[in-house]
Parts: sequence; structure tokens; C-alpha cells
Amino acid sequence: MPTVLVASDTYAVRRTLASDLESNEIAVRQASSGPEVLKAVAADPPDLVIVDMQMGNMGGMAVCLELRLEESYGKLPHVPVLMLVDRRPDVFLARRSGAEGWLVKPIDALRLRQATRTLLAGGEYHDDSYLPTPVRSGAEP
Repeated sequence: MPTVLVASDTYAVRRTLASDLESNEIAVRQASSGPEVLKAVAADPPDLVIVDMQMGNMGGMAVCLELRLEESYGKLPHVPVLMLVDRRPDVFLARRSGAEGWLVKPIDALRLRQATRTLLAGGEYHDDSYLPTPVRSGAEP
């Protein structure tokens, strides 16, 4: 059974994400800070980390960068990261930090489960919610 570590400094966010994911097929653990995520991954690596970009002293980007850094010198195994971003421009930061996927808030259970399944299967999940619609100029044929 795959294990997902849900990280947010807000209890309501952790509880909502956990209740959306918990099932007979997925076990969910929780962390309330960035340093707690790093300790949890070192002690018992989950199959996926879902991290809120807006955590107190060590946000989602810093957590992801630290996981990738420690992975690069063999201290931690590779663990896919799904980052919860607050707005569409934050996708740039999720990409730069090495996250395999991101979801733009507000999060709904359907997109969360789809992203989780995709990442657990080894894929990437790029949420296109709130993506601007391309506008064609009158000069184009």
C-alpha cells in the first residue's frame, strides 16, 4: 500500500487532504512543518510528499529543494513531490524546485486524487487550472 505524506502548517488543510486521500489503497501520514517532513522522509520514506507552498518557516519550495539536495548526495532516496500552489504564477517556483507535480488552489478532491494516482504511478502532474486562454491577434493568419 503506498504511503503519502501530507505537509501543511494548517491543521484544517492537512485534515482535508488526508480525508480526501485515505482509503484501503493509500495510507496517509501528516507533517506540520518543513523540518518535520525532512525527518519523516529520512526515518521512513513515503511514496509521495504533498506539500503546501505556504508553510511557516520552511515552505513547500524550500522543502522540495532540500529533498532534492539531500537526494543528490545520497542521503535520501528520491521521493516525488506534489506542491500545492496559491496562484498560477507560483507554478514557476514549483518547476524550479524540482516538484513532479503541482495543484493550484483551491484544491478539489477529484484533482487531488488524479494527481496523486499519476505521481504514484511514476508520472508528472501539471495542473492547468487557471491557465490563461491564448488569445490570437488579428495579424495572425
